[in-house]
Amino acid sequence: MLTLFRWKRPSAIPLPVEQKKEKGELMCPESATALLSTSRRQRLLEHIWQRTSLSRKQYISLYLTPLERYAELVQQFPASESHHHAYSGGMLDHGLEIVAYALKLRQSYLLPTGTTPEDQVVQAEAWTAATAYAALLHDIGKVAVDLHVEHTDGSVWHPWHGPLTRPYRFRYRQDREYRLHSAATGLLYRQVLDGEILDWLSTFPPLWSALLYVLAGQYEHAGVLGELVIQADRASVAQALGGDPARAMAAPKHALQRKLLDGLRYLLKEELKLNQLQASDGWLTQDSLWLVSKTVSDKLRAHLLAQGIDGIPANNTAVFNVLQDHGMLQPTTDGKAIWRATITSAAGWSHTFTLLRLAPALIWEGDDQPEPFTGTVVVEVETSDAPAEPSTHNGDRPLEASTAPVPPAAPAADSVDALLALLGTSDTKPSPQGPEVEPPPATGGDEPPAPSQQNDSTLPPTPVLPTTENGGPPSGEHFMAWLQQRVQSRKLILNDTKALVHTVSDTAFLVSPGVFQRYAQEHPQTAALAKQDQVADWQWVQKRFEKLQLHRKQANGLNIWACQVTGPRKSRRLHGYLLADPRNLFEEEPPNNPYLQLRC
Repeated sequence: MLTLFRWKRPSAIPLPVEQKKEKGELMCPESATALLSTSRRQRLLEHIWQRTSLSRKQYISLYLTPLERYAELVQQFPASESHHHAYSGGMLDHGLEIVAYALKLRQSYLLPTGTTPEDQVVQAEAWTAATAYAALLHDIGKVAVDLHVEHTDGSVWHPWHGPLTRPYRFRYRQDREYRLHSAATGLLYRQVLDGEILDWLSTFPPLWSALLYVLAGQYEHAGVLGELVIQADRASVAQALGGDPARAMAAPKHALQRKLLDGLRYLLKEELKLNQLQASDGWLTQDSLWLVSKTVSDKLRAHLLAQGIDGIPANNTAVFNVLQDHGMLQPTTDGKAIWRATITSAAGWSHTFTLLRLAPALIWEGDDQPEPFTGTVVVEVETSDAPAEPSTHNGDRPLEASTAPVPPAAPAADSVDALLALLGTSDTKPSPQGPEVEPPPATGGDEPPAPSQQNDSTLPPTPVLPTTENGGPPSGEHFMAWLQQRVQSRKLILNDTKALVHTVSDTAFLVSPGVFQRYAQEHPQTAALAKQDQVADWQWVQKRFEKLQLHRKQANGLNIWACQVTGPRKSRRLHGYLLADPRNLFEEEPPNNPYLQLRC
């Protein structure tokens, strides 16, 4: 009966260029000993042993044996199709590297947190081993859901069958889901970790919970263990892509550069226009992504602020500096973030812009990358004796859609020197388990600064009456609707450190200029209207708010009130507006902030 439900095997699909073999030529599975025998991998294994401080017998049992099982399972598979470690054996290299990085980072922590030094000593080795296992297994699900692997007779191999024992070929599934491999880890970790290891780890409940969360791809619930894996993964990827792994290891999980990168990815997918025949927000060539600096910076800040993300730089220069400081931008020959180049389309349209230059691999992975621009990007060189050269993708030689990207070469045997030099740096004393948290006295905004008169000539002409995302031009009414929505959705937090809205004297206190600057940053269209009145964008918003007459004035007729903020460590003053009726902002009036006292 079961034969009635058997799926008919389709004919073999040609392999991508980077995995293509001549007809009949297949890859032969290798033993763990052979796979790990290269000089580079042996040196990584030696480093891992040194980080564990175990006897040879203990190291073999807890580390080498699982690593050998992992090697036999991933064989010569790459770690990705065209992103990091996209070469034969890349997944094994990535696995060893991330374990080495994670163990390096682990030495700066006393685990588990919040317990006695005696308990930390007892559990230290278990936490070290769990860190290595979590790092090693974080991508193993790719073997199950990203790859189609078949034997010479066309029969399909699945990793839950056990290690490959016959010649095989593989290709990437075109319908794969990008994040599914994290959920698939649970199918395979028993192929690497035996019951004795799992029995041992399960005797430490906090560690066991954190490890299970990592294996399920829920890093946000895995505490320090999840953080270690994320940082180590970022470092290994940075090394493979020619970035700075030391900087990547130092970046926290929710670091500003990660928020900026996620924001750029969203904008390029949903809002920004690429490779248009005429005006566009950016252009993708074979080797670079060129984005109009002012436009993209404004939209990026607006998007992140609209998501309720704090700590976003208040001006374009600061955004450029952050992007460049964290290696996300490709600098000019003199080390600057801004390029000046002339864009010419195949149709003959041409214009000169100031641009940011990024590596496409930072934004897209695999087949998600759009087709390149069919015109030219000619960089303007300031020195008179250096000719400008196009950033080549010439319209005379369009990239064919069927051509697969050229995979990177496997690292040379001695390329591990730089990696080990980083990993072998002297360790500092263990860092505290977390930053010192100060009690919640509110410190909303700063004293009103002088208006910024910075003029960025990179901004293309803006319509006279630009509309907001909710329709209609920016206005005082729109500001109040925005403020109410942000407060009710908790994207603007009340009565907290650096909050822009507080409750005092049974009403709302709006910190000035902070709350108006925030609105202007989320709505870059305001700049065009402010320019007509020759004021700063936040001042334009503030004046429209005042015209609504929703605020309470002092007895002497002044609009601005002062509040004294008193905390356990320091005190300061805030300036802002008091709403006459708190119902203009709150559905239910919240209690007053005990750390604020109204002053005349």
